[in-house]
Amino acid sequence: MRRREFLIRSTLLSASYVGVTRKACGQNPLTGVKTLRDSWFMPEEGEPHERTWMAFGATEEIWGRKLIGEVRKNIATVAQAIAKFEPVVVCVRPTELELAKKQFSSLANIEFVECPLNDLWIRDSGAVYVLNEAGDKAAVDFNFNGWGEKQEFRSDSRVAAMMADESDVELIETDICLEGGGVEVDGEGTAIIAESCVINSNRNPDWTKKDCEEELLTTLGIKKVIWLPGVRGADITDGHTDFYARFTSPGVVVAHFDPDKDSPENKLTLRQIEILEQATDARGKKLKVIPLESPSVVRERFENDDFCAGYINFYVCNKAVIATEFGDPKTDGLAKEKLQDCFPNREIVMLNIDGIAAGGGGIHCATQQEPKG
Repeated sequence: MRRREFLIRSTLLSASYVGVTRKACGQNPLTGVKTLRDSWFMPEEGEPHERTWMAFGATEEIWGRKLIGEVRKNIATVAQAIAKFEPVVVCVRPTELELAKKQFSSLANIEFVECPLNDLWIRDSGAVYVLNEAGDKAAVDFNFNGWGEKQEFRSDSRVAAMMADESDVELIETDICLEGGGVEVDGEGTAIIAESCVINSNRNPDWTKKDCEEELLTTLGIKKVIWLPGVRGADITDGHTDFYARFTSPGVVVAHFDPDKDSPENKLTLRQIEILEQATDARGKKLKVIPLESPSVVRERFENDDFCAGYINFYVCNKAVIATEFGDPKTDGLAKEKLQDCFPNREIVMLNIDGIAAGGGGIHCATQQEPKG
C-alpha cells in the first residue's frame, strides 16, 4: 500500500462561494458559533444516509496529464455506483460544471453544487456530520489545512462550511485539526485513530492524546480512542486510519495486512493488527479483527510509487458497500467474500478506480456520508 505524495502546487481559487445548480452557497449564518453539546455523536457509517457528498475537484496541475482523464472518469464511476442506492451531491467548480456532467453516462439521483475546490478528497476537506439524541443534525469543521500544509488548501478549507449551509444544519467549530480519513468510529463511543496524523506538529502543535480525546468527546461523542501508530511522513496524510482499519459493525474491525516481508508496511500492519486484537471498545468488549490482505498483482497501466493497493478504503452506503478491485484474481475475490460476510445484508460492488488509486487514494477518501437526522 502506498499513498499520495502530491506537491504544494495547486492554483488558489476564489475565497468566496459562487452560485450553485441546486441553490446558492451563501454564508452560513451560524459559522463561527462553537457549540458544545455532550449529546453530539458521529454515527457509524452503516447507519442510514441522507446522501453522499463527492467533489469533482481533480486538476491537471496536481494529477498530471497522464492521470487527470482517468481520475475524472473514476469520480463519475463511483458517484454513479452510489447513486443506485442513495442520492449523491457532487461539488464542482463553476467553470467545470459542463465538463463534469459529460463524464457521467447517467445523472439519475445525482445533483451538482458549484463551489471553489482544490482537490477531490472530500473525506478530509469536508464536514463530518453528527447527530444528537433529540434527532438534530450538525456538521463539524475540523480545520482542514492540506494535511499539514503539504498542498494548497484554502478553497478546500471552506468546503465544510458550504456543506453545512447546503444541508441547512449548524456548523460546529473546534480547535483540533484533523481529517475525516483519520478517524474511524463504531457509533457507540469508540474510535480508531492513527496517532501519526493527529498527534503531529503540522496539525496540532503541543496537543497530547488526552487533549485530543477530550475534544473528540465533545465533538464526536468519542468515549474511547484506540490509537494506532501509523507513520509520519510516509505519505501526504501521515498515515490515515481509513487505510489501516475500519469498523464493519460495533466490535468488528477489518484491518489492512501487507504480507510482503520486504515492504515497510509489513511490520506496521502486523503491529497494528496486534494492537487491535488486544484492544477493547468503549463497552469493554474485545474486538474481532479480520485481516484483509493487500493484492500482490495490480494492473500496470497507472501503477507508480504512489499507487494505493489495499481493500480497507471501501465506502458503506445504503444497502451496499462500494469497494475497489485491483485485478488480482486471488485477493480481489477474498476481499469481496470477507466484506460480504461482514455485510450480509448489503450488496458488495467492486470497482476499478486505478486512476484514483494511482494518486494514492481510494473510494472512502473521495466520499463523505451525510446521515439521516
